[in-house]
Amino acid sequence: MEDIPATYSSSSDREHRIGDIFTPLPWALFAVERFGLFEKWMRGARIFDPTMGEGHLLEALIVAGLQRAYPLSALPVDRLFGNELNRAHYEKALAKFQAAYGLDMRANFYNEDILLLPHRPYDIVFGNPPWKNFADLPEAYKEEIKACFHDYELTGGSGSLLLGSSRIDLAALIIRASIRDFLRTGGEAVVFMPLSLLLNDGGSRHFRTYQMGTIPYALERVYDFNDEAVFDNVRTRYGLVHFIRDKKNSFPVAYHRIEQGQWHTLSARPVFHDSDPLSILTEEEAYTYRSIPPIELRKESCPRQGINTGGANALFIFDHCEQLGKGLVRVSNKQQTGVVLPTDYVYPLITNREFREESTDASRWVLLPYSVAGRPLSWEQIAAIPSLQAYLCTHEARLRSRKGVLLGSQLKRGYWWALLGVGPYNFFPFKIVWEAYGRADFRPRLFQGRWQANQSLQAYIPLRTEDEARRILSLLADGRIEHYLRTMKMEGTMNWAQPARIARWLAYREG
Repeated sequence: MEDIPATYSSSSDREHRIGDIFTPLPWALFAVERFGLFEKWMRGARIFDPTMGEGHLLEALIVAGLQRAYPLSALPVDRLFGNELNRAHYEKALAKFQAAYGLDMRANFYNEDILLLPHRPYDIVFGNPPWKNFADLPEAYKEEIKACFHDYELTGGSGSLLLGSSRIDLAALIIRASIRDFLRTGGEAVVFMPLSLLLNDGGSRHFRTYQMGTIPYALERVYDFNDEAVFDNVRTRYGLVHFIRDKKNSFPVAYHRIEQGQWHTLSARPVFHDSDPLSILTEEEAYTYRSIPPIELRKESCPRQGINTGGANALFIFDHCEQLGKGLVRVSNKQQTGVVLPTDYVYPLITNREFREESTDASRWVLLPYSVAGRPLSWEQIAAIPSLQAYLCTHEARLRSRKGVLLGSQLKRGYWWALLGVGPYNFFPFKIVWEAYGRADFRPRLFQGRWQANQSLQAYIPLRTEDEARRILSLLADGRIEHYLRTMKMEGTMNWAQPARIARWLAYREG
């Protein structure tokens, strides 16, 4: 067995529990069988789990051998290696292998952060990395590993990790580190992972370059667990994915999807660019989409997400609004009652009701202390509006305590009453709005006037004229767009029709 190097240490807290998703033994055995891991291990492969938790994946190889009637003494357990950051999980893994199989694995199991473990080549990485967005990590750990996201080429530039790429999953970093630093040339990785890395927009596109410096890695096969409850209490879309190091990526790839207990073999490829999300379709269908003329519109009308309060919905969004006259309204919600605010800064907010009914009356309202140029009101402007100033001052401490990098930049500039996703486009007279979250159909609607879209639940295209708005709406009604969205199998998720998915159908012009 391999000796643990005594020359490394970690500043990481060994009690971290970051994105723990343990693999049930039956599904670990599923992976062993589907990829022939037991046979490869018996033929000499050294297998490494970089984030082993309590060791379920490595245990599956031993169980597979016992099920085949091999005596334990005939199994090459000296070729099983694992690493785990959390000390309690690490100790449980050691205790389990000792109690269940009489094996002392201390020479092959490491208690370290995989990002600090000395590099060594294995034949197979078999893992289930932590599922956690960078933005949701503990602040101290973020600072500790931020540079790693640049090192493994998961950001588009020095600032992108603080912007859209902050939604990149920690699993992407662990997978790329495992492939680059712990696989021999031509080695393979079999990993359970969030399928957002393959099917979503945003920061995941950097993962889909399938390249780190001079080292390519090929996406070979995907098992999409779809509605199968492999992991308890996990709402993220997840699957089992196969990569090969030092092999150029090519499409299509085999895409297996379980539906009502039956596996179906499909094929997947990106449609417009190699780093785009995978679509499950034929090459003929992909060509059809690429040959459709793009919808032309001005750059100022690019798709947007709705307004975001930075976690302060109760202070900005209201369920009731009553006109008082003299430019004032009285608003309320479950936490705020009888609040008097200036009419000019209270806007109707689009809800799912507006997509189900033809009502022109709003059912919710949002406070936007902004000029129609899309800039936060200055404190001098707010002070000239007593009702607005009184309300904001009452909640100043709460508004100042909001978190987030983008919002933090506004707070540092003194605009503690700011929101996210507000600009001049919010005040364009026409908006084509669609439900971007949790839907399975694409039904954009035209809203005129002061209506505002609601956070990531909705997305919209802002437009200045009715003629332009109706032209764009008629082109978006092409059923092929909805069909394209369905090829990514993201119905019902938060990523159903977010702006970047629709932007692929658009071409921008100046003027």
